[in-house]
Amino acid sequence: MSRIEDIEKRVKDLSPDELASFRKWFLEFDNDLWDRQIESDAEAGRLDVLADEALRQHQNGETSDL
Repeated sequence: MSRIEDIEKRVKDLSPDELASFRKWFLEFDNDLWDRQIESDAEAGRLDVLADEALRQHQNGETSDL
């Protein structure tokens, strides 16, 4: 059995309260990973092209208010 299959089996065996706690923990864990990845990408300049394009579109009147 792979680690993923083991995790899946264990999650299926959780009580409703345990599952709710796990969901909350996993959402926070996943959000933290996403934040660190975005920060890393920004620091490395990998988002510069996207930011430049968004600014160009805004300056050219190609955007709308939210």
